[in-house]
Amino acid sequence: MNIVHEQAKRVYKMFVDFDGTITRRDIGEQIFLQYGDTQKAEAIIKRISSRELTSVEGWKALFEILHPVSIDELTKFVRSFEIDSAFLRLVSFAQEQQVEMIILSDGFEFYIRTILERENITGIPIYSNRLIEDGSGKPQPVFPYRDEECKSCANCKRNHVIENSGDDEFTVYIGNGSSDVCPAQYCDFIFAKDSLRKFCEKEKVTFFPYDNFNDVVSRLETLFSKKRLKKRRQAELKRKNLYKLG
Repeated sequence: MNIVHEQAKRVYKMFVDFDGTITRRDIGEQIFLQYGDTQKAEAIIKRISSRELTSVEGWKALFEILHPVSIDELTKFVRSFEIDSAFLRLVSFAQEQQVEMIILSDGFEFYIRTILERENITGIPIYSNRLIEDGSGKPQPVFPYRDEECKSCANCKRNHVIENSGDDEFTVYIGNGSSDVCPAQYCDFIFAKDSLRKFCEKEKVTFFPYDNFNDVVSRLETLFSKKRLKKRRQAELKRKNLYKLG
């Protein structure tokens, strides 16, 4: 049922992470644990998590230890990964409420599209890294949304949040990992678990904890039904400061 808000004027934008948020496991990591040198992959992943390596450096290092495998074979591998079953409820809720949902991922488009197609989910914009095959048929990463000044992600999620929302819109961010820390801070409502939650708790950033998307939908139903809704002050200031930098 559509929620009737005083905000027939309100516009919402929802940004959702993919690996570990929509999916139960991090597909990007699992690819290299399956098709690369497992010990080396684990060491590289640990260095990425501890920020010893930037995301771009980490991805490049992981691809260097990848055994010969085609993108077709990787596509077959990723089809088996489960999503949070309640994600379909979130998609339906967003459609009912006319909320634009955008997927932001520091992973790769080929497996995001593979999973969404398997679930018959269409029409959601995706901003992520990409995979191509070089002359020898080996997969190679491409980073079309890299920001040279942003070291956190190979795909600058913050830029996508800013470019796809306006000052008169309410923004929602749902994530779980280190690549979500930066973009979430520019949003009005943050849903966090795992390392994103730990960051928010440590830095005293206002957020809603969640275990699955049922928690998110229930909270959004409550928020959207409020007659008055305030933007998060910290997020407004961060956006304004960014605008000043051009």
